[in-house]
Amino acid sequence: MDGSEEDSIIWKILRESKTIAVVGCSREEGKDSHNIPMYLQKVGYRIIPINPFANEILGEKAYAKLTDVKEEIDVVDVFRPSAEAAEIAREAVSVHAKALWLQEGIVSEDARKIAEDNGLLFVMNRCMFKEHYKRRLELH
Repeated sequence: MDGSEEDSIIWKILRESKTIAVVGCSREEGKDSHNIPMYLQKVGYRIIPINPFANEILGEKAYAKLTDVKEEIDVVDVFRPSAEAAEIAREAVSVHAKALWLQEGIVSEDARKIAEDNGLLFVMNRCMFKEHYKRRLELH
């Protein structure tokens, strides 16, 4: 995929998405897996935290697994090790998410194949905060 194709996918996700399930969302302030979802929430996205060790994060009910969420999910944003990404991709497909986003430092060609073969938009090794922030004036 070339840069302009990836850029158009990022634009589409950021513009059209409303609900983001954050797999690996942290309760700990100061961690990227807490601060990035907090930023996304502040700019208007609905955050659904996925963390088996929390009941609530950022004022939202936290779920143990992605498959426990019963509402519509636009994006599954992943803050877990690359080795877990393929399984998370399968779960994203099973909950009918529209997109799978692997945060900066997370790389999985298996997750890409699963997502793209099942019609999900896919972004890998990119920070959702950074991508939104640099486009923020045009998005809102």
